[in-house]
Amino acid sequence: MKTILVVVIVSIVVVAFFMLALSLTQIFKGHPIQSEISTNPHMKERGIKCAMQQEREAQMEAMGLEGCDTNPSCNGECGACGAVEKREA
Repeated sequence: MKTILVVVIVSIVVVAFFMLALSLTQIFKGHPIQSEISTNPHMKERGIKCAMQQEREAQMEAMGLEGCDTNPSCNGECGACGAVEKREA
């Protein structure tokens, strides 16, 4: 019985510690961590895209369709881009 109580107390302390650690950005910077690749401005600056978006763009390129980068109606979300016929330049 004593070891179960110790395990429960330790697990509560560990969970509380990680909850506090995850909320430090919210506490000190005033906003949550932007972990979504498609909406993080720093990742956009570096040209980092999610794997799903890269695969979709490669498939659309192979089919002769334009990707999310050239589609003005795309809002940058990985799943929001639709296939649009390429315009002849």
